[in-house]
Amino acid sequence: MKLTLITKLVNGIKGGVKGSLEGAADVGSSAVNVVKDLTVTTLKGTGGLVKEGIKVPASIVKGAIDGLADLGVSVVKGAKGIVNGAVQGAMESGIKQEEAVEGAVSETLNSVAEVGVETAEIAVEAVKGAVEGVKQVGGDTVEATKQSVLAAVKVSQTMGAEVADSVKESLKKSVEGAEDILNEVKPQKA
Repeated sequence: MKLTLITKLVNGIKGGVKGSLEGAADVGSSAVNVVKDLTVTTLKGTGGLVKEGIKVPASIVKGAIDGLADLGVSVVKGAKGIVNGAVQGAMESGIKQEEAVEGAVSETLNSVAEVGVETAEIAVEAVKGAVEGVKQVGGDTVEATKQSVLAAVKVSQTMGAEVADSVKESLKKSVEGAEDILNEVKPQKA
């Protein structure tokens, strides 16, 4: 039953994003409110999903990215807005900040890996979107930065050392505080 609800969530968000953003002049800005509103509306109707934690924001992001892809819109242009809207909507619907941030950032990187988009650039946009989303709902932005940077690095490591290094370097250059966060995390020895 959980799989069916999650699949319906992905498809519902995909259709909503596609319908709402078709013809939008500024997809990035429009995506924030569209994804946030779709998230809140969807979660109101399926309160049981809130218990699914990380899977919900991840499913929302997956649906939104699929919707952009169907429109032929660059995922890079919409990633920040999608993550921002997903985090805001999830947190406003009762999902914990850590789950909202980790789910949204992780799925953004996983989804773009499937379509071959530059992972480092997307990681930066996803982290910035997560932090902005948390800020909008009055959450802890310092913790959100840490949570999103670590989520991006964790996912990038599953894609190979070269991708992980590229993501780390991009985050250090483009996200305030990322270098300090990454310096705190010691590589695990085998």
